[in-house]
Amino acid sequence: MKAFNRISIIITIAVIALFVAANVMMLSTDNESGRPYRVEISRIAAEIEIDGRIPPLSDKNYVTSVTEYSDGFYDTDSDYVIREINGKLYRFDYTVNDSTHKSHYLLTVNLILGAMAILIAVVMLYIRIKILKPFEKLTEVPYELSKGNLISPVKETKNRFFGRFIWGVDMLRENMEQQKERELNLQKDKKMLLLSLSHDIKTPLAAIKLYSKALSKGLYPDKEKQYEIAESINAKADEIESYVTQIITASKEDFLSFEVHDGEFYLSELVTKTELYYTEKLSLVKTEFNVGEYGNCLIYGDSERSIEVIQNIMENAIKYGDGKNISINFSEEEGCILFAVSNTGCTLSENDLPHIFDSFWRGENAVKAKGSGLGLYICRQLMHRMNGDIFADIKGDIITVTAVFRKV
Repeated sequence: MKAFNRISIIITIAVIALFVAANVMMLSTDNESGRPYRVEISRIAAEIEIDGRIPPLSDKNYVTSVTEYSDGFYDTDSDYVIREINGKLYRFDYTVNDSTHKSHYLLTVNLILGAMAILIAVVMLYIRIKILKPFEKLTEVPYELSKGNLISPVKETKNRFFGRFIWGVDMLRENMEQQKERELNLQKDKKMLLLSLSHDIKTPLAAIKLYSKALSKGLYPDKEKQYEIAESINAKADEIESYVTQIITASKEDFLSFEVHDGEFYLSELVTKTELYYTEKLSLVKTEFNVGEYGNCLIYGDSERSIEVIQNIMENAIKYGDGKNISINFSEEEGCILFAVSNTGCTLSENDLPHIFDSFWRGENAVKAKGSGLGLYICRQLMHRMNGDIFADIKGDIITVTAVFRKV
């Protein structure tokens, strides 16, 4: 806002300087240069010199009378010019309205400049009130979100410039708050589960230790009793194994939100948004980007989640490809649209291909690239929830990841 205030002051000074300069130029114009009445007097004088008589003045604009020298020659209240023509003196009385014209021009210039000044002031005031002030209120929001302050809502306004932006920021805050709450609840549930299972494991573990100690000390010489004890140990081991299985299952439970809102949307919407974003992005890194032809149709799923799936696939193509070429192609099979993203420079082995959709899995080609190993895992979970599918195949150094959308 301080920078805008400085700009406003500079513009105000510039407008005032323009006013002053225009008025000074208008007022300082030489009152004698280029006067049209002088031209008219010269023409009349030339006619008198040729004809020897004073011509009619009815068609003249400035000269009101021409008087030959006589008594009272200089007695006049009007402006005049004396000329000697053929040895005689003539007085040319004239009237001019230059001052009136000048005042009119000066007034017109000032009115125009005044209107411009008012317009600039209104525009600057509008920018200040409708754009800068609402935006200034939002400057602290990202900082507060970065600190984890997710409680304070962002007040919605009817501002035509930032209304949707404010709504989006508040939605982001709410999603972050909900995600934080889900994460805390998940951590709490897992901790309680681990504590419960750890406690449950102690009982069979204690029994196994007791049986093994008894056996080691020869307390059960009877073979039949020893067999019974061995069966008990085996049963307790199975019980412990079941608890361990529960722990492993709990650790593998989905920790991300895969909520989808299925509906119908056009394939062109998905293609246009993808092409609009990645055409510019890939042109900056000199990667050739081709989008194949397709027939527009309605497809089933969540449009926002579908865009997320394609973006994850595209980002993987950028990250793990050689940067030479990325292409999108379309085909149709059994009432489904196949959205295929291919990139060159694939170094993934055929043995690794079945695992690329697993959570936290990263291939040998991902050693030098940053990532969590969740991108394609998220894609698969979302596609399954939208009654679609996703798969990948490798041909030479080209890998193709294909998302399958069901046609409506």
